[in-house]
Amino acid sequence: MRISTASVIIAALSLGTPAFVQAQEAQPKAQAQTPSDQSAVIRSIQVVNIKDLKPEVQSKIEKVASQTSEDDLRSLRSSIDATPEAAAALKAKGLNSSQVVAINIADGVLTMFAKTA
Repeated sequence: MRISTASVIIAALSLGTPAFVQAQEAQPKAQAQTPSDQSAVIRSIQVVNIKDLKPEVQSKIEKVASQTSEDDLRSLRSSIDATPEAAAALKAKGLNSSQVVAINIADGVLTMFAKTA
């Protein structure tokens, strides 16, 4: 289950990146999208330090992170590094992909959860 969850996350990040770039381009003839299509489009990126979250939310994220293999984390971090928008969002917060322990994609928002020392 851990591998499939991480794979889905990585696949969503990989598939969402072109959509994010496309959403950022000014196109005079925008194509209509169905609501289900819009949920796969990444329109914004958030970076959250898990230290800033409520303790119960922190524990949920740490539980997910503890169940993720090092290979899956390495793959996720490689995907983040290969995505200029995601890497820039982390850099703007003074962070890098090695500090990302989990991500979530919902309603067009990619949220990267980072853990600092």
